[in-house]
Amino acid sequence: MTARLADIAAQAGVSEATVSRVLNGKPGVAPTTRQSVLAALDVLGYERPVRLRQRSAGLVGLITPELENPIFPALAQVIGQALTREGYTPVLATQTPGGSTEDELTEMLVDRGVAGIIYVSGLHADTTADTQRYEQLRAQGVPFVLVDGFSPRVQAPFISPDDRAAMQLAVTHLVSLGHTRIGLALGPKRFVPVQRKIEGFVRTMRDLLDLTPEDIGTRLVQHSLYTLEGGQAAATALIDRECTAVVCASDMMALGAIRAARQRGLEVPDDISVVGFDDSPLIAFTDPPLTTVRKPVPAMGQAAVRTLLEEIGGTPAPHSEFVFMPDLVVRGSTASAPGERNRPQGGENASGTRPGDDRA
Repeated sequence: MTARLADIAAQAGVSEATVSRVLNGKPGVAPTTRQSVLAALDVLGYERPVRLRQRSAGLVGLITPELENPIFPALAQVIGQALTREGYTPVLATQTPGGSTEDELTEMLVDRGVAGIIYVSGLHADTTADTQRYEQLRAQGVPFVLVDGFSPRVQAPFISPDDRAAMQLAVTHLVSLGHTRIGLALGPKRFVPVQRKIEGFVRTMRDLLDLTPEDIGTRLVQHSLYTLEGGQAAATALIDRECTAVVCASDMMALGAIRAARQRGLEVPDDISVVGFDDSPLIAFTDPPLTTVRKPVPAMGQAAVRTLLEEIGGTPAPHSEFVFMPDLVVRGSTASAPGERNRPQGGENASGTRPGDDRA
């Protein structure tokens, strides 16, 4: 019991004595503090005492494409915790190869009377998909919010990272290290985040290296799958085109790019630099620790829940896109371009680190 109290107190940010007062129904605890303790119970998986149980404000569906990419469980955790704090019960519905489709999962959630649905990287991000499914859902009176991917054809609130800015951060970092042959490895072109990353990549490469969009598109952009194997295949093609750095559209693809480099006998970052995207859990502990563009998962997840609850409460947010700025996290997978290593770097300070570095 003492260990459990300590866990709950740490999660809620209060003393064990306060946790004990809440669990025993004692007075003298502020309502917000009491709610923090109850939320901590839920998050840690402890069952609330019978007298403290509240009727759920309702079920909220969360549909994700898969859970193999660790960024999706991380986002699901943020959204689930935020919903629990507000008294809602999250229902995670995951698409798997050969399993239920997004439409089937939506139908299952609607049949169970969910109060609303949050879609992460769903069909709304696919420019070739029929968006009528979302209009039909709205006609049924089910509020929903769409994360990662924007469509002007869907009247709903969208939550997105700034994919164009992400590429600007990554390319600017690599150019400052002397790289001029920078490749971009990403998923199929039909997805909105992919198209935006290409726009940001092309614009920054044009501005910083004076390359033409045609030259960039034909030589330096490689489409593949959002998997480790996809990153490996894309990076292999870019290495064959003599790229000394590769920017990847996900951390999983970046790990594949590192594997591709090693299969060619190249060292990361001595021979080739690799940048990921997401800053997934544990990615700081890879070999080498991955330089990546951090997706603002906590802010995006909390905004998705806040926006959905406003929709449920009858005060809907504007049907527009809320865009969140990513951050560059510099670790060990990027270094000066081959041939630049012995030259003085004007952008470095006396300690040898570049301004703005966030080394983990």
